[in-house]
Amino acid sequence: CMNHTFPDSYAWGNFSVLAMGIWAIVQRDSLDAITMFLTGLLLTVLTDIIHISIFYPANNHLCGWRCFSLDMAIFSLVLKPLSCYLVYRMYRERGGE
Repeated sequence: CMNHTFPDSYAWGNFSVLAMGIWAIVQRDSLDAITMFLTGLLLTVLTDIIHISIFYPANNHLCGWRCFSLDMAIFSLVLKPLSCYLVYRMYRERGGE
């Protein structure tokens, strides 16, 4: 994200969902905050797939920070379904149906 492998929209999307997550944790009684956070996580799964598929280099000459950046983006994408499941459980605990 920080080494310009992906465009700025990748960082803005993920950081805005992170901000919604902080808001959802602070507002323990708000069902809207957790709903927006879950929706944002699901949308970033889709946008991450699009960003990685478009900006992954065609050649296999990856080295250094660029390779690390792409690996961390893929690792983040792999962990997001688990995050979605945990946020959904929080949603159910707060009274969501």
